Amino acid sequence: MLWAVFTVLAAAAQTMRNAMQRDLIERVGVVGATHVRFLFGFPFAVLFLGGMSLITQEAVPRIPLAVVPVVLGAALAQIAATGLMLQAMRLKSFTVATAYTKTEPVLVALFGLVFLGERLAPLALLAIGVATAGVLLTAWPAKKGDAWSMEALGYGLVGAAFFALSAIGFRAGIHALPEGGFAIRASTVLVLGLGLQASLLTFYLAAWNRPGLKAVLQAWRPSLFAGFMGALASQFWFLGFSLTSAAKVRTLALVEVFFARIVSGRLFREKPSLREGLGLALIVAGVALLLNV
Repeated sequence: MLWAVFTVLAAAAQTMRNAMQRDLIERVGVVGATHVRFLFGFPFAVLFLGGMSLITQEAVPRIPLAVVPVVLGAALAQIAATGLMLQAMRLKSFTVATAYTKTEPVLVALFGLVFLGERLAPLALLAIGVATAGVLLTAWPAKKGDAWSMEALGYGLVGAAFFALSAIGFRAGIHALPEGGFAIRASTVLVLGLGLQASLLTFYLAAWNRPGLKAVLQAWRPSLFAGFMGALASQFWFLGFSLTSAAKVRTLALVEVFFARIVSGRLFREKPSLREGLGLALIVAGVALLLNV
């Protein structure tokens, strides 16, 4: 059950990172806020890898050339997913926008079956269904007269698909490394992924949006904390991916909606509805079922 501990820690760290990124949107824009998690997270990932090597007494494993395109694809998918999620957060509440992207577990289970041949037990599939129903209930309009934001929903659902693809790709990259224990392999792929993401987005901003890149660098103080929380979250996600299927990790990760509810209430003064509370209860029930599979 070590994967479950890693996943809950990752979800908590990611909730804080998302809140920091959302707060940065007005200052640096959506692309800039997306870049923060990669540019400022990369140095911390390198430190994590060095620390993991010292703790495990293992050398950093070599990276076969065939692994690079797999990790690159996952890295690009994660960039797209993060940008779409932040765009959804501009249009809807922090909790609801988070919930839109958390339809991801169903897609992860599907992609895991198609690309990795990972089959889940019937009870695990039921747990995914119950938890996802809770997500949809949480995202439901709070009042009878409220309308769905189709634009925000679209951003969230497409973002969820990209998050699912990135999870499958990173898990494949971790298991494709030819040597090392699960922890050193997870940390190695994290450094490779963040390095690619930081390089690509820095090049993009330098070429087409220099004011955006300047704004990111000027906001280095809050960005540094967001980058650290992002790298910390990714470190725990990757450790989880190295131990069990991406579908199980991403289903348990739905506790992030619960964490988002707490953060949105404290930081953004967003009040919950009864329906949202019922949705959170379903998420908890689905997660509890998953942990007993």
